[in-house]
Amino acid sequence: METNTPPVKEKPKRGNVFYIGLISFFGGISQDMFVPILPLYLTNVLGLDKVLIGVSEGLVTSGASLFKIVAGFLSDKLGKRKPFVFLGYFFSFVARPLLAFVSAGSAILGLRFLDGVGKGLKDSPKDALIADSTTQSTRGKEFGVARMLDTFGSVVGPIVLFGLMYLLRDHPSKYHIVLVLTMVPLFFTFLILKFKVKETPAVHKTVGPTFKVSLPRKFYVFLGIMIVFSIGNSSDAFLVLRSQDLGVAIFAIPLVYALFNFVYASASVPLGSLSDKIGRQKVIILGWMAFSLSYFGFAFANQSYQAWLLFAFYGLYYATTEGVAKAFVADMVPSDHRGRAYGIYNTAIGLSALPASFIAGLLWDKAGSSAPFFFGGTVSLFAVILLMFFSRKSVS
Repeated sequence: METNTPPVKEKPKRGNVFYIGLISFFGGISQDMFVPILPLYLTNVLGLDKVLIGVSEGLVTSGASLFKIVAGFLSDKLGKRKPFVFLGYFFSFVARPLLAFVSAGSAILGLRFLDGVGKGLKDSPKDALIADSTTQSTRGKEFGVARMLDTFGSVVGPIVLFGLMYLLRDHPSKYHIVLVLTMVPLFFTFLILKFKVKETPAVHKTVGPTFKVSLPRKFYVFLGIMIVFSIGNSSDAFLVLRSQDLGVAIFAIPLVYALFNFVYASASVPLGSLSDKIGRQKVIILGWMAFSLSYFGFAFANQSYQAWLLFAFYGLYYATTEGVAKAFVADMVPSDHRGRAYGIYNTAIGLSALPASFIAGLLWDKAGSSAPFFFGGTVSLFAVILLMFFSRKSVS
């Protein structure tokens, strides 16, 4: 049975989405100061194989998933979101620089898992903060604003990385220095979260234990389709490795990544607004088609310049899905269950990342560098068909 929750008037907190986006901006700088070169560091410096890299990246997302549902549930139960967001960023603050001081595969896996735990603790409560600070009529746009700010951090991060790698190009510890400096932007996230972001407790209280309250069936059907898509959506680390495989110079990788994030950030607000007008599912379908075309493009590519074009086009996939899918979840779920809904949603998608990245690494090692992209492109087309069918059916 679905929850019989009386409708309430949504009261957005003005300016909150901007500040939530701003903490994500600095968090994005920290993350993308090292993510574009991490697979290169693990491969070229530490000598780890592609399967272990796939597992390590899968552990970030899957490790996050173990805590997303718990953080979402507890933030609903306690009526507090901010403490979980703070703790999540703090775990990343600890885990990222420590990567500079270990070399064993098991230690790398452990620290990537800890970073994933941090992501898990903050993501669902942060999504609920955004959802509770908006109304349905503009929710797609507001999630787009948050994604735009988050992603502009991921534009600045690789540019900072490029500058650091250039300045430290002859330094034997350049990778290690970059990893330590990932701490710096996270100081700003703590300050903004403390002094600018307003708490948004649920507008009506859940009666009884939260886990016993059913979420709408439509939510679970949509989630099932998202899981199918996610099985073909391996870590973006494989796009970085494929770009190097096509001949993109290591020093240029951060700029390729910055271009991708610039397209993503620039398109997030207009495409989020488009979902307010024509519907969330239609925009997500467009995004998955962009994903499929990008992946097939990476499979067939044979020149380095093609990696730049494909990475830029790949940004459209993120702009049409990341914020829009979360806005769609908020549309389907009442406010006092959104923390749990985002926990379940993020957990399910995250748990799919480990097998997706493991499959991609295995296909790369056994069948060549194009194989993971043929697989991902095909799976995404199948997910498009399922979502189109879902859009035509009235699932209640």
